[in-house]
Amino acid sequence: MTAQRATLRRPLLCGYYGEHNLGDDALLEALLLQLPAEWTPLVTAHDQADVQQRHGVATTGRRGLASVLRALQPCDGLVLGGGSLLQDATSFRSLLYYAALIIAARMQGKPVLIWGQGLGPLNRRRSRAIVRRLLPLAAGISWRDPESAGLSARLGVVAVSGTDPVWSLPSRPWQGQGGPIVLCWRPTSWLRGDRWLPLLKALAELAEMNGREVVWLPFHTGQDAGLLAELIDQGLVPPSLAARSREQTITSVDEAMDLFQQAGLVLAMRLHGLILAALAGSPCAALSYDPKVAAAAGAMDCPCCDLAGPLAAEELRKAWQQQLDEPQKSATLANLKAGTRVHQDLLNRFSPSNQRLDQP
Repeated sequence: MTAQRATLRRPLLCGYYGEHNLGDDALLEALLLQLPAEWTPLVTAHDQADVQQRHGVATTGRRGLASVLRALQPCDGLVLGGGSLLQDATSFRSLLYYAALIIAARMQGKPVLIWGQGLGPLNRRRSRAIVRRLLPLAAGISWRDPESAGLSARLGVVAVSGTDPVWSLPSRPWQGQGGPIVLCWRPTSWLRGDRWLPLLKALAELAEMNGREVVWLPFHTGQDAGLLAELIDQGLVPPSLAARSREQTITSVDEAMDLFQQAGLVLAMRLHGLILAALAGSPCAALSYDPKVAAAAGAMDCPCCDLAGPLAAEELRKAWQQQLDEPQKSATLANLKAGTRVHQDLLNRFSPSNQRLDQP
């Protein structure tokens, strides 16, 4: 049997799971919902107890390559599940980690699925050379956006693209008329010192003019928590905004959706913060530190500020005012949700039940 016709029952699901990042938690939730019923996955996770408790799945540690390679041995396939794993922006070492897993799986005769992935950035020539050799090893690939599919094609492998898998999660009815302004903001190299001032001035004026509370939501606990306090300590937050602001720590995708559902506006730098807010029907505006955020905002037809460009407080306030209490259009969301079918189709190709139907 070739890798293309392999049947999976116990795959190793590999991603940035159990790292207290709500975006990756949402990706894992979407992947588990799409898995064929016959599959019993093993999931790589840092906080294994948390992932086990939330999802009821078996786990193995994800940070030690040697232990992950051992965990791969009894599995019958490898699924790289969501996010942008084949990239070198985090580090070149991260790319080597996933390359080692792919090569190990293929040396053991096990299929590799690249599910709902973003590809890149690949800033180094050697990174592009590695990925050019890795992509043909995959038995199946689905990309989350046309830009990733285009880069893949330039590297020699043509594969289908859809929308981000998180769009497949259930939608909710919006209930946030007059609700708070919720921020999914993060530290970024584009915002240092006084570069924050136009955003904070616009936010302060918007909140005061409309009498809104401002909730700072750390989407990635390890990176985003304490941002409000840090900006206050630097003397960057206007007193009126500080008085209206509070940080709210939440620990699950469900809690995030609850908060977004009650929001009058969500201002998101985090990609999956933007997507989950839209799924909750909330009015949204994006602030892009990365092209993936701008691409998602474009697909949603919501305003997007490029943080690498000039920042004008009055323009930002006006754009955000137009979005306040204006919920997402359901037709747009339906199209984005439909775009996730390609990822489920990829998984179904390797399900035992589907392959029984294919037999003569």
